[in-house]
Amino acid sequence: MALVFLLWAGSTSGATRARDLGIPFDGTPGPHNAITDVAGVEVGYATLISGEGELVIGKGPIRTGVTAIHPLGKHTTNRVFAARFTMNGDGEMTGTHWIDEFGTFGGPVLLTNTVSVGDVHAAAIDWMRERNPDAMTHLPVVAETWDGDLNDHYGRHIKREHVYEALNSATSGPVAEGNVGGGTGMITHGFKAGTGTSSRKVGPYTVGVLVQANHGNPWRLTIAGVPVGKILNPDETNHFSTTQTSGSSIIVVVATDAPLLPMQLQRLAKRPAMGVALVGGIAERTSGEIFLAFSTANGAPDIDGEIVTLKALSDNAVYTLDYLYEAVINATEEAIINALIAAETMEGANGYRVEAIDHQQVINLLQQYGRLNKKNE
Repeated sequence: MALVFLLWAGSTSGATRARDLGIPFDGTPGPHNAITDVAGVEVGYATLISGEGELVIGKGPIRTGVTAIHPLGKHTTNRVFAARFTMNGDGEMTGTHWIDEFGTFGGPVLLTNTVSVGDVHAAAIDWMRERNPDAMTHLPVVAETWDGDLNDHYGRHIKREHVYEALNSATSGPVAEGNVGGGTGMITHGFKAGTGTSSRKVGPYTVGVLVQANHGNPWRLTIAGVPVGKILNPDETNHFSTTQTSGSSIIVVVATDAPLLPMQLQRLAKRPAMGVALVGGIAERTSGEIFLAFSTANGAPDIDGEIVTLKALSDNAVYTLDYLYEAVINATEEAIINALIAAETMEGANGYRVEAIDHQQVINLLQQYGRLNKKNE
């Protein structure tokens, strides 16, 4: 019998991260270098890996999962201020109309594969209703990237129990990366990738980022400014031909404890685009670059009542805001590279195989360009 493996945030399994190889990044990370460095944020996973060989829709092989992010932890129903930005819209994120209209949301964020958005959304509503049965409505945020190369995605293997597993197992602390959760079957710049995370300290504040990376063409991959993709996978396409390049997508979730209002978060939510670009992403026509940013600062007590007293950074705090923007850019870059470095080679449907990036090859190239941290040389 094929096995289905379930993993969650507290299970890092000692995966290698980008800094372990000596890859340099700007900025100072928090203690876990993860989105959970923002106090209150919890991350959980359900990871489904089973079967091999020929694709049989409804049976497998299965290479998929769900990632759950609780902005204020799984035991509260309080809302947080939020905003979103779409760099390229070939993708889905539910709840965005509510976020645009009210600048808040009050539930988990879930990341999964394209075909399973509806199933995950329905299960999340059940989970939310059990905790807050008197609420008039529940609008979870569910976003997706496409894992159809490796996974029997039309089989819709993510069930209610898997969504509950991801939501209930979420914890603070270290966060697993690579072939886990919604990132299980994802590919980035031609290599196996998936889930990645990183954080930055900005004075008294913290910015954390989690990505589900499934984007980019091989020849555009850039690591620490080194054109790794051009060296390993030269661009041999005819730029004026009708042959399409691959697109796919990346979802970026940004958390911060800085007291930001929705308009300020909207500005923050644009900055992951620059981190994606640092790694070589250009938001191809068929790609979905969709970003969500939220602040935990005004999330408790619940935003309610006739008059609400809030804290917010002044727009005159120009240096603080600028450094928050920079933190998002740098953490997004590192989170994508972490997803690449942590991921392991995977073979999926119809024997389709995606190789992990060669760590030693990356070290050698960065050393050749003088971009490796000296302690790793």
